[in-house]
Amino acid sequence: MLFSFLLSAVIPVTPMPADVRSVDADAFVMPEHPVLSIQAPATDSVRIAACAVDDWGARFNIGTKPQVRFVMTDSVAGVVSPEGYSLQIAPDVVTARAVSGAGLFYAMQTLRQLVASGDTLPAMDIVDNPRLPYRGMMLDISRHFRDKEFIKKQIDAVARLKINRVHLHLTDAAGWRLEIKKYPELTDFAAWRQGNTWKEWNAQGNKYLHRDDPGAVGGFLTQDDAREIVKYAADRYITVIPEIEMPSHSEEVNATFPQLSCTHEQYGQPDFCVGNELTFEFLQNVLDEVLEIFPSADIHIGGDEASKRAWKDCALCKARMEAEGLENVDELQSYLIHRIEQYLNSKGRNLLGWDEIMEGGLAPNATVMSWRGIEGGIRAAQSGHRAIMSPGAYCYLDNYQDAPPTQPEAIGGYMPLKTVYSYNPVPDTLDASVKPWIQGVQGNLWCEYIPTAEHAEYMLYPRMIAIAEIGWTPQEKRDWDDFRPRAVAIAGAMRERGYNTFDLNTEHGNKPGFDTPVEHLARGKKVTYAVPWWNRYTAGADTTLTDGLRGGWNYTDGRWQGFLNRADQRVDVTIDLEKVTDISYVGGEFMQIIGPGVWLPQRVEISVSTDGKKFKTLTVINHEQKATEGLSFKMFDWQGSARARYVRFIANSAEGCQFLDEIIVR
Repeated sequence: MLFSFLLSAVIPVTPMPADVRSVDADAFVMPEHPVLSIQAPATDSVRIAACAVDDWGARFNIGTKPQVRFVMTDSVAGVVSPEGYSLQIAPDVVTARAVSGAGLFYAMQTLRQLVASGDTLPAMDIVDNPRLPYRGMMLDISRHFRDKEFIKKQIDAVARLKINRVHLHLTDAAGWRLEIKKYPELTDFAAWRQGNTWKEWNAQGNKYLHRDDPGAVGGFLTQDDAREIVKYAADRYITVIPEIEMPSHSEEVNATFPQLSCTHEQYGQPDFCVGNELTFEFLQNVLDEVLEIFPSADIHIGGDEASKRAWKDCALCKARMEAEGLENVDELQSYLIHRIEQYLNSKGRNLLGWDEIMEGGLAPNATVMSWRGIEGGIRAAQSGHRAIMSPGAYCYLDNYQDAPPTQPEAIGGYMPLKTVYSYNPVPDTLDASVKPWIQGVQGNLWCEYIPTAEHAEYMLYPRMIAIAEIGWTPQEKRDWDDFRPRAVAIAGAMRERGYNTFDLNTEHGNKPGFDTPVEHLARGKKVTYAVPWWNRYTAGADTTLTDGLRGGWNYTDGRWQGFLNRADQRVDVTIDLEKVTDISYVGGEFMQIIGPGVWLPQRVEISVSTDGKKFKTLTVINHEQKATEGLSFKMFDWQGSARARYVRFIANSAEGCQFLDEIIVR
């Protein structure tokens, strides 16, 4: 079976290696008790041997006449990355070579997968280098706390996939999750709340409790826990990156220390006061302890979604702006980012933040993690800054991965494995001088709607398998039809090891009608917009509503057009059928998902005209806007008999934004 894979230079290994070549020689047959030798520094030798023991237990012997050799050397032909390796399978011996322990470790991951397919390994030469130096997974342990055992279990999983960064989102409004000895109140109060879930906490007014209060829910990592995680990850050549949010997403800190907000009110204050020196004293004290625990070169400081509202009226913030010559609150945020970066640089560390850190001017040495699309990362790279690509449309693993009605509740969207796998973090259109600045890719698991460890694993896998291959395998070597069965096999093997993965064998797929264009009288006809579409969700611009393509489960799939440009009137479009025509049906479908603010309209009016001037109303559909759970759809339509050349479709709303995919006329 393996040999048939090999003929097409495809083997059952994920991520797919960069270069696989068959060799005209007999296969290697793994002995019942093969002898393993490792020529590497002691620390690396122990780590590589531990991998063999993990999978094969006592099957391997350590000896001087090996059948499996791992050798660290100064150079390896074709290996250009510190994490690269070569793996030669000859009739009598398997030899792995690398210039680092990480390279040997990744060679072991490849050998693990080859042996899992059978003890007979066809002769081959593999020369493998990662595409990107940063290949990451983010775990949000603020919204729902996850303990060290869960984190270590995920480290085990992604280490097999050659992931080399685990980013821990440690602080957010829902809970502070790291012991800080100088501020014990953070884990006595800010780590505990009312309500078992994030939703319940919201419904109960976002209140915090003391850890000893009845009903207190939460938890945190002690500093010893965090050090244990860091060492556990390092033994698998993974760097743990801590994230301490600033200047926003800090309600839990401001509830604990109200003097750090602009208003000094205990609740409802997401932003630190940038004008207050106490803010910087607090942040630097916290960072001092964080840096002592986490040796990572990069320290994530968040930097996203600051409301900045209180800054505009705060005397201290105004004084800071005047003293520093800052023109607006964006520059005030940039002041904080610059100042924190200088502090981290003074400690030998680098600042990493979400792409909002670019607002008001990017700090000189900062690395940008691009989440609001790809534009921020590309701009950062073009300006000579490192960029980690993590766009929500491809890398946010809290979205539904299958038909929403069949899945546990999620924040919204629809991101099946195929969509994740389709992402190319380094577009071919980029200038050659820019591409090297795009350093990595990361999958993010935000956990507002993911209350249990089992649900978290279900959302992570198999989509993290795709992230791993995106970050490792050359773009030209990636192939969806080959990848999917490998992902099915890996996810199945993970379930056997006790992980709760989504089963691709049960996948329902996209919304009915997505794959079949619909024929109707308005298809291809001109649409005139009296109210413009939302420039963040343009879809196919002025062809969207009559292109015959139905939208899927996700409003970001390029088929749903967004509307949010007038106080109440969202949609006002007129379709020209080009000639007076007998019609019997007009309809348009909208979606609702309350989490991101997508609502069904409040009122829809459908009217027609023969001359484009005088319109006759066919129907007015009133709809009560009310919050609902999950994702839902509703067709607003008319049936009857009329003659028309022009069809006008109006939708009004008092809540949120609207998304419409096609106006069907029959």
